[in-house]
Amino acid sequence: MWTDVLGNRVTPDDPASLAALNDFVEGFIASEARAVRILQAQDDCSPIVQAYCAALHMFAETRDAPANARPFIVRAQARATQAGEREQRFVAAVAAWIADDIPASLALLQEQVRLFPRDLVALKLAHYHLFNRGDCPGMLRVALDALAGAADVPYLHGMLAFAWEQCHFLEQAEAAARRAIDMRRKEPWAQHALAHVMLTQGRLAEGHAFLHEMSPTWTGLNSFMVTHNWWHQALFALELDRPEEVLAIFDGHVWTEARGYSQDQINAVSLLARAELAGIDVGDRWQDVGDHLAQREHDHVLPFLDLQYLYGLARAGRAAQARALLAAIERHAAQRTGEQATVWQRVCVPAARGLLAHADGDWGTAVEALGHALPRLLEIGGSHAQRDLFTQVHFDALVRSGHHAAAQNILQVQVRQQPESRRLQRQARQLYSALGLATATSFFWS
Repeated sequence: MWTDVLGNRVTPDDPASLAALNDFVEGFIASEARAVRILQAQDDCSPIVQAYCAALHMFAETRDAPANARPFIVRAQARATQAGEREQRFVAAVAAWIADDIPASLALLQEQVRLFPRDLVALKLAHYHLFNRGDCPGMLRVALDALAGAADVPYLHGMLAFAWEQCHFLEQAEAAARRAIDMRRKEPWAQHALAHVMLTQGRLAEGHAFLHEMSPTWTGLNSFMVTHNWWHQALFALELDRPEEVLAIFDGHVWTEARGYSQDQINAVSLLARAELAGIDVGDRWQDVGDHLAQREHDHVLPFLDLQYLYGLARAGRAAQARALLAAIERHAAQRTGEQATVWQRVCVPAARGLLAHADGDWGTAVEALGHALPRLLEIGGSHAQRDLFTQVHFDALVRSGHHAAAQNILQVQVRQQPESRRLQRQARQLYSALGLATATSFFWS
């Protein structure tokens, strides 16, 4: 009997495949690029190897991903009865994902974690689906289900830290993240979760110093993880009013890895947009990003991705393509059924219209459409920090359209939460001047 690196029973056809299988298991939960080595074992027709290959293709997050993954899952299903219960359930979960039946996939994965708490691949995949649905309590629940059986694995504590943070349990999140880092200093997901905590609590200088200290450990990671942790460092730099550093991080780390990959693209869109909203001249950087977004018109993998593709195209001066993407989003939303219809039609479509209006300088439409979407934006997924981009765009539209009282109601709360933020202080001074309260700003900051 063979087991994977976490002690789960596996049944590869060829024992020589075990090394590649373990690279996937540990590489996937550690956010390391070596997970792709599972493809070196794709000639092994065992169900678990084929299911892992299928899952890897799905993470491409493109319209072609299901078609690319399907041959692998067909081979896995053909021999599933020869595998163990755990492997059979994972095959079924990936098959449901490929069929776009996320509720079924999630139910299987959550059951898997309860029965086999050391199947942290199942846990990580469950987190992916739950995160994309905005179900943060679900993320916490499934991670806690694994705790008794896998407390010795640092990556579990990293996943638990992020779940705590997304549920606003910041002290618990920090404790879990620090436990993971104590167990393994190079635990990028735990570092990422702690960066979220520090950003939320307004510990900007501390967060910037922490990520600077951790950055030498960001080696061998997949492109998302390395670019996203640098993206977080850029957010700290942006709040601390270090524009040169923001652009240097974009050029040297955020837009350097896999420019054709969805997650790298949205990191780039979000950072450039935030930089511009903070008054930074980003030069011609939008152009190359726009070139890579031009192929995304018909993807519609996740509404969270489509919204940023659209805004990036618009900011890159590709107005016709941005409008085409909006029309495609509207058509796709109209064709959806069930809970996904609600998310696409009532959240994604108005948000998309508001973002395009903002890029076009139609401030009134941007205020109205984004104001309609923002209260339900959690449903499209993404983290608090990522969704803040849409709040910043909405705030900018409020100011530009003369809705200064509404803007003040948003901004002053943020200023109180982020007293170190020079960006927010600068925006507040400008807003209070427009409100006729410029002489009163001495009361707002010591």
